[in-house]
Amino acid sequence: MSETASPLVLSLAGRLSELIRVGDIKAGEKLATQALADRFGVSRSPVRDALTLLQERGVIEQQPNRGFFAKEVCDTEGDAAGSEPLPHDALDVYQRLAEDWLTDRIPSDVSEQMLRERYGLTKAQVSDILVRAAREGWAERKQGYGWRLLPVAKTPEAFEQIYRFRMMIEPAAMLEPDFRVDARILAEQRRIQEKMLESDIERLPADRLLDNGSNFHEELMRMSGNPFMHMSLVRVNRMRRLLEYRSKVDRPLLSVQCSQHLEILSALERNEIIEASYLMRKHLGGALTSKSPLLWARDALSASSAEAPGTATDPAGRS
Repeated sequence: MSETASPLVLSLAGRLSELIRVGDIKAGEKLATQALADRFGVSRSPVRDALTLLQERGVIEQQPNRGFFAKEVCDTEGDAAGSEPLPHDALDVYQRLAEDWLTDRIPSDVSEQMLRERYGLTKAQVSDILVRAAREGWAERKQGYGWRLLPVAKTPEAFEQIYRFRMMIEPAAMLEPDFRVDARILAEQRRIQEKMLESDIERLPADRLLDNGSNFHEELMRMSGNPFMHMSLVRVNRMRRLLEYRSKVDRPLLSVQCSQHLEILSALERNEIIEASYLMRKHLGGALTSKSPLLWARDALSASSAEAPGTATDPAGRS
């Protein structure tokens, strides 16, 4: 199953495994397919495949005639997809692959053989790296043979353009004629954001923190009733992900953003839609102002370091 699973199935498996690992889904809790499909906004088929994958990995168990149930999972048991964590060397290569893609050193269409030769990896290591890239939204298996690396925001200019695009569509989505407040979505997002402020910002890895932020905005966008707006946001979030990884996670800034998320939720809970729309635009504008100067400065530093002999940068682009 793991070798042929689609990026969507891998993503769902990763999100479920992480929810179990951090205790949002308790050991022994039943994993109902329809409830999970509703929660993640997908059909039941990929959810069933994700549950089967996690059952194969030992993250959950299947009881005859009863369904799937979460098992006790410790933090060191594996990564978010239920597979073994990448060894240190392979993790370094994963970051090098991401950096090579961001800086156009490799083409969009790659083969496993090409990656094995370029980075000196085993077949299993290349498979693990590509599965992780697919789970994180910037690679997909081509039909037949090979892999395709997906378009991402590779420059600070593109990053700013994405944020300005979001500043147009996210506040506007709340003013759509079909926008409907969904109490279930608001309650779930409030739980996540409050837990972030309570403890998760300090203990969760960067990828999980980014997932929580993207999920907040995508779930609110879903309430617009306009699937094209929702698909557009999912797409641009996917494109900016790698560039976000290149900058060090600013946990104090995340605390401010979580508080702003809760203000938006409070306005929606009071059915003050116009106020929520205003707060969303203010929130995104503040995020752009806070993040963009750092990215511009880091991009300039990386360029000057590359020109200066003997100056090293790490695989994520930080000096």
